Amino acid sequence: MDNRINQIRKKISALRFEMLNVEAAMHDQVAHDLDCADTSTRLMAMRAEMVALVNERKALGDLTPIGPDAKGRPPKVFLTNSGTEADETAVLTARLFTGHTEVIALRHGYSGRSALAMTLTAQAPWRHWGEGVPGIKHAVNAYCYRCPFGLTYPSCEVKCAQDMDAMIQTTTNGKIAALIAEPIQGVGGFITPPKEFFPMVAETVRRYGGLFICDEVQTGFGRTGTHWNGIEHWGVKPEIMTFAKGIANGMPMGATVARADVAGAFTGLTISTFGGNPVSDAASHATLDEMERIDAPGRAARLGARFRAGLDALMAKYPVIGDVRGMGLMQGIELVKDRKTKEPAPDVAVRLFEATRERGLLIGKGGLLNNVIRLSPPLIVEESEIDEALATLDQALAAATQ
Repeated sequence: MDNRINQIRKKISALRFEMLNVEAAMHDQVAHDLDCADTSTRLMAMRAEMVALVNERKALGDLTPIGPDAKGRPPKVFLTNSGTEADETAVLTARLFTGHTEVIALRHGYSGRSALAMTLTAQAPWRHWGEGVPGIKHAVNAYCYRCPFGLTYPSCEVKCAQDMDAMIQTTTNGKIAALIAEPIQGVGGFITPPKEFFPMVAETVRRYGGLFICDEVQTGFGRTGTHWNGIEHWGVKPEIMTFAKGIANGMPMGATVARADVAGAFTGLTISTFGGNPVSDAASHATLDEMERIDAPGRAARLGARFRAGLDALMAKYPVIGDVRGMGLMQGIELVKDRKTKEPAPDVAVRLFEATRERGLLIGKGGLLNNVIRLSPPLIVEESEIDEALATLDQALAAATQ
């Protein structure tokens, strides 16, 4: 067996870290910083770094669907170290802009590991302390395979989205700061809502004075295909968006992008010690340049379709696969013991983990029931590697279910 591992899930990176242009950009930046021994040289370097940082922020804003505010001003960007920080910044900004405190998150969602982020998270295994931060409510998500209302799409008329209004009226004071949601829930098991969901819930939240915060930490930068941002598949323009992971190809960076007037509400002092540091900034520049060069969204759409067709074929072959869902190069399969009862099969997921590892393939796992296999190939994956991964999954499924 070839020692090379086809990496089907890559949590910390959207592209393979071996890309020479990214490594070179980071190396050059570090060397440049070390060479700045005297004050005048350092001041010149700082000026150049500030120009690069401004360009980086402009590029991030331009890649989002947020657009200009009523005065024609472009979105503003605040750089941090991680998705957790980015989400914290987004929620605080929404509260400052609206003057409201209550925030709605979705069940099965994941927002990070800080006190606020764990409270926003709606999965018991990831919440490590009691009640959490006040002012957070959780609405039902469009988990169509396991509909919380026992209905079937589309005859359900998207009851989960309709329930948002009643939830706000019965569990809040009716004054909402924001809804924060992932277009496709990552840790939640790649739950992918139908096309009506986000337009409906965003409209409801705005009617009660709130903003829509879109968490693109896992779905952003072409991962879902066709568009740079996952939420664009639903045709919704958020007021605030958050990014991390693939934004700098594994280097620590998070970003909160907000409409200019919304960002302007954040007038107090704040800091992210290493946010937007020169090395991460250089890595992000090079990563975004490479993504644009290869047309990452178009590539993810084309190869994602090939990948999805293969996964659908595996579902037809193996009854243990109850559902295949996702977009682009972000696909998930939910494993069940019986397709009729939909009883989860976490034991099969564990065996599949081992079977794929033994065959040189790394996969991810998610979902509250520990039975969803998360498959997110690098954005520069080749067709031959997609086919090889599918063949390996076929073999591993046979071994795990025998």
